[in-house]
Amino acid sequence: MEDKWSRWGLDLHLRPGAGRGLRAGLEHALRDAVRSGRLPPGTRLPSSRTLAHDLGISRGTVTQALDQLVAEGYLESKSRSGIRVAPRPAAPPTETTQPSPVTLPPVRGIDLRSGFPDLAAFPRREWLAATRHILQTAPNTALGYPDRTGTIELRQALAEYLGRVRGVITTPAHIVICAGYAHALRLVCQVLHHHIACAGMFAFEDPTEPDYPRLVEQMGHRARRIAVDRDGLIVEALTNETAVVVTPAHQYPLGVTLSSARRVELVSWARRADGFIVEDDYDGEFRYDRQPVGALQGMAPDRVIYVGTTSKTIAPGLRLAWLVLPSSLMIPLREATRWDESYVNVIDQLVLARLIQTGELDRHVRRCRTRYRRRRDLLGKAVTRQLPHGRLFGIAAGLHAVLRLPADADLEVPLLGYLAERGILVEGISSFYHRPEESPLALVIGYATPADHAYSSALSALINALRERMPGDNAAGCGRWES
Repeated sequence: MEDKWSRWGLDLHLRPGAGRGLRAGLEHALRDAVRSGRLPPGTRLPSSRTLAHDLGISRGTVTQALDQLVAEGYLESKSRSGIRVAPRPAAPPTETTQPSPVTLPPVRGIDLRSGFPDLAAFPRREWLAATRHILQTAPNTALGYPDRTGTIELRQALAEYLGRVRGVITTPAHIVICAGYAHALRLVCQVLHHHIACAGMFAFEDPTEPDYPRLVEQMGHRARRIAVDRDGLIVEALTNETAVVVTPAHQYPLGVTLSSARRVELVSWARRADGFIVEDDYDGEFRYDRQPVGALQGMAPDRVIYVGTTSKTIAPGLRLAWLVLPSSLMIPLREATRWDESYVNVIDQLVLARLIQTGELDRHVRRCRTRYRRRRDLLGKAVTRQLPHGRLFGIAAGLHAVLRLPADADLEVPLLGYLAERGILVEGISSFYHRPEESPLALVIGYATPADHAYSSALSALINALRERMPGDNAAGCGRWES
């Protein structure tokens, strides 16, 4: 087989071990070949039929692997041209979320707001077992003043986990443990202030969670919004920004995925502008139409600041998040954290590391993915059957969907008030836009929050209330839902 691959300039080594199947092994091998330069930009790959024959695996497996890498921006597919390695920005010289929800009062009624997981799914038994193990085995020194960047045990576990699950390229030395996403963003603001020795301009997607542009402004930087279309952030609208904050795997709240072409454009912008990309990977593990799209960070570890959190995978109350920083920002990071006291509980850090090391986190995420996909499907079927004029968007991943309503329906504020009177809490899309008056009429529906036993009744209450408010939907019809 090596002779066959030498004809194509390829040297693939499938490693299906360590939890990988053949498809994941092929994806990993091709990523490595592109990243290392063994497959330079423009290289045309053999056909899926040829790859399948030479590797001795099914053509379907090869096709799925290639589709995944096209989605992640490593490959590109053009009609009549086959699949080629996508253009990649020139490497730089050698270097010397998810939104965290605001605390709200207890909700009485049906809570279908976005940004919350099913808290009843918290892995209590596994967390308790890991806590007992840590308390029985951790040395006394583990309870002293922690490293400002987090415990080495958790940083090592995250480096392996993020590389395996999200395609992040990092080492424990480049990971910083934070007390939630807002804390992580504050640190980014401080780090970049030290790095450029002045205040800068941050770009945010429009729409986005509005609290975070405000936070950046409170930290002394400026913030502006950049529109999002079906391919994600419109990169050509960027000008002289210091950093751009994006949610590439599942744009919040519209739910679109940053396209492969836009990923390449965004990295090219960062290199030209000497800027940084802040990747908020708030729910990247929850993808339902294919394998989770790999993190943007893997394309440009020197230009992407990666932010992850447990707020969607486990629970927001843990206040556990992490930054993966480029090497060039590690010295400014040390300066930024010198007086920072927002440490995460050491025991919780060690417990999370234990869950990762034993595979319990993977098993928990798989259980949640199955649960949330079932709920998403129920929402889609309900809209299709009972709201013929409604359209669902952003349903390929995540914990929420956007329900677009007819243009002649009641305005958003009266509609939200009508639902609230019936004990149903959802969010209007306008609150996420810089100019709310220019937004479409749509609801952001979180389908993860209600407990399993309450979800069906919560969904029925929402649909029935919308049908009452929109008489045109009282007849059977065919709604639509799109990814």
